[in-house]
Amino acid sequence: MFIPPIYTVESVTSGHPDKICDQISDAILDECLRQDPLSRVAVECFGSHGLLVVGGEVTTSASVNFAEVVRRVVSEIGYDGDNLEVIDRVVKQSPEIARGVDEGGAGDQGIMYGYATDETPEFLPRGVVLAHKLARGLETLRRNETLPWLRPDGKTQVTMVNGRVRTILVSTQHDETVLLGEVRGGVFKHLIAPIIEAYQTYLGSSKEEQTRFIVNPAGAWSVGGFEADTGLTGRKIMVDTYGGLISHGGGCFSGKDATKVDRSGAYMARFVARDLVSRGEAKQCLISVAYAIGVADPVMMTAHDEQGRDLSHLAKVYDFRPQAIIERLDLRKPIFRPTACYGHFGRETVWG
Repeated sequence: MFIPPIYTVESVTSGHPDKICDQISDAILDECLRQDPLSRVAVECFGSHGLLVVGGEVTTSASVNFAEVVRRVVSEIGYDGDNLEVIDRVVKQSPEIARGVDEGGAGDQGIMYGYATDETPEFLPRGVVLAHKLARGLETLRRNETLPWLRPDGKTQVTMVNGRVRTILVSTQHDETVLLGEVRGGVFKHLIAPIIEAYQTYLGSSKEEQTRFIVNPAGAWSVGGFEADTGLTGRKIMVDTYGGLISHGGGCFSGKDATKVDRSGAYMARFVARDLVSRGEAKQCLISVAYAIGVADPVMMTAHDEQGRDLSHLAKVYDFRPQAIIERLDLRKPIFRPTACYGHFGRETVWG
């Protein structure tokens, strides 16, 4: 089995500083792809206390106003983007890297992992699904003004014990005028209670296993986003994938076009793992794939099920060359900003 009997996973809202940076990076990628589908993009952001630095490498015919994209995304999330100082340090991609990619090779070396389980309809561990539902629910309650005092920053956390929900933790930014009791009561009534109803089969039943619900344990939280903390693209790679329950090669997704196998290789590995599980070849499946920069064919590709059985012969039927992945998953389109929050998997995409 890949998933331990006791584990804790987390998710964060779109207003978390790291996720703001992920969304900006993917919004820049999308704008490049919208104008030039063959764009090569590797853009990262750093945000802190009124400052946003955009850095990276691109090869594109697109004309992108980086500051305009930054301010638009920050404003759409729910913060004041107009007064943000933006520094642009984006240059053209190194010709040495570009040469290998021109020939269909991988845009970088590295190891990627893909995982799927039949535990949920999303083919993800139940705790991961629940953590994302809670975080997305905070944003929904803010945007539809069910809880108008909610603010964009927030985090959720779920602890599972032997398949049952042991602890649900929600921390949310809120208006400074609202009382802590109202925050806790409102979040429990409108966010946690519906989740309890939907997941009651998986809640702890005995007194010793009874599920615990925690809201804003540190008290009031009125200052969030870049005003409270720094943000960095790619600093929530476990939230983006499998909650830290499955191995991770270390490369982030956001701000990278699909020639970068950090993204496309991981998407394809997930696609194959989900496909094998959905076909009944395994209850759980883990794919690992490794690339060399400038080389199209993976230097390694393995697949195993929950019992350790080797499924590599089934996975090798799929084409893991970067250009083949791009074509199969249709990764030249400006579709990436929506993936930057609430996980890249378990959603309505080709790679799932």
